[in-house]
Amino acid sequence: MSSAGPILRLTDVRKEFGGVHAVRGVDLEVAYGERRALLGPNGAGKTTLFNAIAGDFAVTSGTIELFDEDVTYLPKRARTRLGMTRTYQISRLFAGLTVLDNLYLASLGVGSGHFSVLRRKKRDTALNDHARAVAERVGLTPVLDALVGTLSHGEQRQLEVGMALAGRPQLLLLDEPAAGLSPAERVALTELLLRLEPEITLIIIEHDMDIALRVAERVTMMHDGSVVVEGTPAEIRANELVHDLYLGRSHGE
Repeated sequence: MSSAGPILRLTDVRKEFGGVHAVRGVDLEVAYGERRALLGPNGAGKTTLFNAIAGDFAVTSGTIELFDEDVTYLPKRARTRLGMTRTYQISRLFAGLTVLDNLYLASLGVGSGHFSVLRRKKRDTALNDHARAVAERVGLTPVLDALVGTLSHGEQRQLEVGMALAGRPQLLLLDEPAAGLSPAERVALTELLLRLEPEITLIIIEHDMDIALRVAERVTMMHDGSVVVEGTPAEIRANELVHDLYLGRSHGE
């Protein structure tokens, strides 16, 4: 795939639900290998924009280009095959399977399609080793054989990030990955994101500003469905509009 243009380009993207304008004419470009934070108060349109990028639903109007291709009308599975993975605010894990099973399925990718792969007597050794390596990477080796339904909320969030990474993405979309994590788990998550391979492009929605502004190289601030500010983490911290809308004066003092 070419890296001449941005890995993601949105042009005048809009999404309406009845009379509600959830996303209002968003223009956005994210470069290959960039770390971008998408911030804003609740109801700003961040997750709706993620859903549009991922193909969870169609945009009302506008254009989405991914990996130099127009994917505006491509289904979600096709976008995933191009090299994009994402997490969700609400867990989408296989609670009746083990941590290793979940990571193995994620390692297989979107082409497998069936649980029959888990019932084979012999798994693919390379994929199984990859799943174990990802578990270690996200701190889940001690619970590798545990059923996902028995994990703590924080461990499930870690697993979601692990499953996204197991798919070997070029573009990784994380929707509030620190939600429900303990302070120690938040530190581990931050370190994990800082260690991401440079070829992985990251876009993160995160309410923990310490994580978001430490990880990101550039920040896009949304309010009421629109982009209102873009800049570096330092510029965002110093921006009065950002303080008024989201951070509060005490964060920057």
